[in-house]
Amino acid sequence: MPDSPTSSAVAALIRWQDSGGVWRVLGRRGAHVTIGLFECTGGDEVDRIVSTDPALRAFVGQRAGSED
Repeated sequence: MPDSPTSSAVAALIRWQDSGGVWRVLGRRGAHVTIGLFECTGGDEVDRIVSTDPALRAFVGQRAGSED
């Protein structure tokens, strides 16, 4: 999912979470963060966000995932 000035990555993550989906931080490296989007059961990964968006990094903070 590409970054945009309106922080579409944050909007996508919030929509996913509000729909009952689970997200987990899969990696942090420098300015990059990789987030896996999982089924509501936490089972299968269905999509992934890789971003350098500062707003996304701020939203995620030091959490390991949506269940934190």
